Amino acid sequence: MKMTPAERMNLMRFVCSFVWTDLKVAQTERDLVMRIAGRLALNEAESRQVAAWLQVPPNVEEIDPASVPPAHRQMFLQAAELAINADGRVVPAERDSMTLFRSLLDG
Repeated sequence: MKMTPAERMNLMRFVCSFVWTDLKVAQTERDLVMRIAGRLALNEAESRQVAAWLQVPPNVEEIDPASVPPAHRQMFLQAAELAINADGRVVPAERDSMTLFRSLLDG
């Protein structure tokens, strides 16, 4: 599926926000995020931004499920699910965030 640079970064912003849900980012989560970034062929500046989001979570005001185009919703949901499962455990906050995200995208 073809994505614009802004859409790719929006996806990465969401993925990074999900790995921060439990307030810590495990190495397995970092590895997953960087693998996704590689698959999206992010440029150097975009990759640096993603790395920064792994140090400090993305600004919550910049995360808007309404900004996800209908054609990309399934991809965003799959990426979010990968993110919350990456460290091998799903805490209640992650489960709740995923449920809310799914309902907002389906709404």
